[in-house]
Amino acid sequence: MNELPKSVGFKMPAEASPLGFRQIPQKVLLEVEGLRRHFDEGDAAAVERVSFAMGEGELLALLGPSGCGKTTTLRMIGGFERPDAGTIRLRGRDITDLPPEKRGIGFVFQDYALFPHLDVLENVKFGLRGLGRAAAEARAHEMLRLVGLEGLGARRPHELSGGQQQRVALARTLAVAPPLVLLDEPFSNLDAAMRVETRQEVRKLLKRAGSAAILVTHDQEEALALADRIAVIEAGRVVQIGTPDEIYLNPVSAFVASFIGRSNIVPGTANGMDADTAFGRLPLSRAANGKVSIAVRPEQIMLEPDPNGPAAVVGREFRGHDQLYWVQEGERCMLVISGPGAQIDVGQRVRLRICDCVVPLN
Repeated sequence: MNELPKSVGFKMPAEASPLGFRQIPQKVLLEVEGLRRHFDEGDAAAVERVSFAMGEGELLALLGPSGCGKTTTLRMIGGFERPDAGTIRLRGRDITDLPPEKRGIGFVFQDYALFPHLDVLENVKFGLRGLGRAAAEARAHEMLRLVGLEGLGARRPHELSGGQQQRVALARTLAVAPPLVLLDEPFSNLDAAMRVETRQEVRKLLKRAGSAAILVTHDQEEALALADRIAVIEAGRVVQIGTPDEIYLNPVSAFVASFIGRSNIVPGTANGMDADTAFGRLPLSRAANGKVSIAVRPEQIMLEPDPNGPAAVVGREFRGHDQLYWVQEGERCMLVISGPGAQIDVGQRVRLRICDCVVPLN
């Protein structure tokens, strides 16, 4: 069995992790090495030396802000964009120069790309034209059962909800049993409640079908909820790759710390496993020395009402399950998240207490 190479920028989690990391298959499915794409002379490359590997059945999210190169990377893997440099291998076979239809990769488009003149069953059967009629029909019905749309085969796409259309698109892709499915912002056309429900359905369906998938998204919550691992992309480069737990708890840079969740970035002077900061001496999650920037998550800070406190609440947002506070101390404004319990009013004086290990950044 081929093992995932250690040279592609991630560490496989231990069999039993105290952080509950999702288990990653060890057999290599896809290897991307040194992928580069440059569109206009004089501009920075859209994708610059992107390398990663993923396992059979794994769900990987490419996460980053608009224009960071994640969709271009996905399109190069799918064969819709030609790389200027680099290699793409699927199950050990070099597919870098193959057209999309010869790669054996499924693609779910942002707008689902369903045929409006065909009913649901015919849409799902569309990619099965190489099978006999009876076999194609049986396979299409099997896929509709898999995605929970049995009995809706005679409907047209416009007669379905957005979430149902998404499942039809996925059923059509999975019908040809691709080892890898590419999803480009697949939930962007859904409302917030439907997005949460549909992404969990999609995760279950992909796992049940045994297909690996690469999801492109700029939505951090979506990536954390859906993916086994996340590759964070900044300005065309993969800056960190790991499980959702690893990325959130141990960001390697201020960009990752601020993009995955929210972070307060504070200066400090590190000495091994501690750092001196404006909030006193704080324990670090990993060793560091000298001047450092430190990521402090809003939920790691406790607010203590104190009429003589050095800080003041300057903003508050009630969000039901928690409350978000903006707290001013001198020239620094800190973001704090607390439970929905006792409310602290805007204008009230407080003290800030950091109650957990904090992360020194590269």
